[in-house]
Amino acid sequence: MQVFSPIAVNGMRIANRFVRSATAEGLAAPDGSVTDRLEAAMAALARGGVGLVVSGHAYVEKRGQAGVGQMGVHTPAMEAGVARLARCVHAHGGRFVVQLAHAGGRADSALSGEPAVGPSESEGNAAAGIGPSGAMTAEDLARVQAAFGAAAALCRDAGADGVQIHAAHGYGLSQFLSPRTNRRSGAYGGSLENRARLLLETVGAIRSLVGRDFPLLVKINSEDFIEGGMTAAESRQVVAWLEAAGVDAVELSGGTLDSGRLSPVRPGRFAIPEGEAWYRESARALKAQGLGIPLILVGGVRSLETAEAVVASGMADMVALSRPLIREPGLVARWRAGDVAPSACVSDNLCFVPLRKGEGVSCLTEAREKRRAASRPQGEAE
Repeated sequence: MQVFSPIAVNGMRIANRFVRSATAEGLAAPDGSVTDRLEAAMAALARGGVGLVVSGHAYVEKRGQAGVGQMGVHTPAMEAGVARLARCVHAHGGRFVVQLAHAGGRADSALSGEPAVGPSESEGNAAAGIGPSGAMTAEDLARVQAAFGAAAALCRDAGADGVQIHAAHGYGLSQFLSPRTNRRSGAYGGSLENRARLLLETVGAIRSLVGRDFPLLVKINSEDFIEGGMTAAESRQVVAWLEAAGVDAVELSGGTLDSGRLSPVRPGRFAIPEGEAWYRESARALKAQGLGIPLILVGGVRSLETAEAVVASGMADMVALSRPLIREPGLVARWRAGDVAPSACVSDNLCFVPLRKGEGVSCLTEAREKRRAASRPQGEAE
């Protein structure tokens, strides 16, 4: 099967086409440093057959922290932890990429100790737990770019195989791309070219420090699926600019936390009318416009059959999984061994309940099923 064939991204050789899409683990220490639990989670993914393991979003400056238990790559002290994660993934034959992130206006001021800042002032959304935020100044914009660059250099020095810029899902850089959240005038607001400026300058800031040979990926929305958000045509244009700027691969996602049933964490896979591979039409459109770098497709893939179809058809070059790997870190290895039953993940999103409590992400549905099985009298059928 083509999905089990190797691929290279700017010299980074990956054993298969499966990617662990960045997923908030909530397992870092309060200061953002790596813990034994976080290391064990990354090792389990690599041991479970995932070719490319992308870390959960790691904040590049404290002011950009999104949530509890989030890993940081914001100070030199964090390098040792990144090195631990790289070593444990490499020990099982995987490749390790750190997702670099800034939450922008969605940052948690109570955790960071600093006011949140995004492209424009916002009153926030108290019902969603989002506080008010201010608009970034010219000094703030330069600070963000420098933070991304320094974080990328830290990850390279720690032995990571690459970094991925998080520009999706309504977080900091995604907020700049969206006219719904970016109401600025001047060089960083208004036209698409201006709204993409911070992202493209961030790519340049990273390249200036790590050089051209260090793999640099970007995760971006296919579209925001919300009134006034970034459109599919705009996304395709930004991807073309990213390729021209020297980005080595793009991961295509979609939606924001405000996009309702079209958010990136949609509930109930059997209630989703478009089935698996949610952003497949956007992937096809990107390929049709002549994309010359590897394309990673995430979103709703639950079966080996779909994963193989994505790669074999040329729709995308790699397939990324998130929630299925929370339920079953060894899913890829199981498929490769011949057990091709689909993921047991039902997309109920209960895995994020312990995350919000500060206990780390985990599959509560699986735990409940195990308790039920253990409580049944021996020999009793389900």
